[in-house]
Order: sequence, then structure tokens, then C-alpha cells
Amino acid sequence: MLVEAILDPYPKQLLLKAGVQCAVRPLESSDEQPLLEFFRSMPVQELMFMKHRVTDPEVIHDWTHNIDLGRNLPLLAFDAQRIVALSTLHQQLGGWKRHIGRVSVLVHPAFRGRGLAKSLVGEIVQLARELGLEKVEAEFIGEQKDAMKVFGLLGFANLVCLPDYVKDMQAVRHDYVLMGLDLKTDEEYAGVG
Repeated sequence: MLVEAILDPYPKQLLLKAGVQCAVRPLESSDEQPLLEFFRSMPVQELMFMKHRVTDPEVIHDWTHNIDLGRNLPLLAFDAQRIVALSTLHQQLGGWKRHIGRVSVLVHPAFRGRGLAKSLVGEIVQLARELGLEKVEAEFIGEQKDAMKVFGLLGFANLVCLPDYVKDMQAVRHDYVLMGLDLKTDEEYAGVG
């Protein structure tokens, strides 16, 4: 299925705990400054675990001006005009992992505990299913217990734990944890096939 077709329902509203609503939509080129502000508002210790230097304006400029939703499909959550969360489906369009998507999520601390991460990851998993992916995976460092718990609640299971395998931006070693989820088609859910 084409990415554009599955994105027709967006933007849409997510209703979170305590009646909080967030608008959700895919990344657009006009999001450059709000996305940079979002990353710069995150606690420094959390940015240590990012794979990219997300507070670098050049990185964000590249992301927002070279959007390829077939390869990286970011969904942004907004509270009014401010980005408060980001979840992305990363895909390899060829090769031996072309049937597997990788999911990431980052929620501003002021919006945690409201079900936003769970809702966004649920949206991304549904998009992955609609795109025909068979599996999704998520990567963590061992200290990200709360994030792993959210993914566990969505059905992700631990696949691999490698002690002292990765280094953060300060070159400190951490455990690497890979979690995964097998996706089922609607027919498989219904027992057809």
C-alpha cells in the first residue's frame, strides 16, 4: 500500500488520560524550527542516547527538507503549536530486513504519564501493519525501563540483551536491548487464511 494512502486520516486527534488531546500528523518541511525546539527542550541526559545530534540545526534541516516517508515516517504530536512527542517508523526498502520496521518514540517530560507514548507507538504499529511489514522492533539502552514497559504493554517482547554493547554521546557503555513484535494481518486476527 502506498504511504500517502495510509496517511489520509491525518491530521487526527488523540484523546489521552485526563481528557488531554493532542493533534497528530506526519512531519512536514515547515516543522524545522518547532522540531529543533522540541529536541532542545528535552533533558540533556536523554539526548545522550539519541543516534543523531538532534540539537544540531543542520541535522534537523536535513530531516525536514529531505522527507522520505517510505523510509522514515515520523508522526508528530502537538499541544497547540508546540511539538510534544515524536514517533517514527524506520524502514529498509530492500535487503534482508525489508519486512521489518524499527519504531522509536520520544515524549517531552511534561507530557509523560498520559498515555501519549503508548498511543503514538500504537499508531506507528498500525501504519506498519498497513504498509505490509511483518515485524517491528525497538531498540533501547538498559536504563530505559519505563520505555520498555510501554512497549511491553503493546505486545513487544525482549529479543536480545547485550551487556555493555553501546556507547552514549559521552562514550559511556550501556546494555543494548532489542524488543520485537510480530504483526498480524486482519485476516490472521480473524483466523482466516
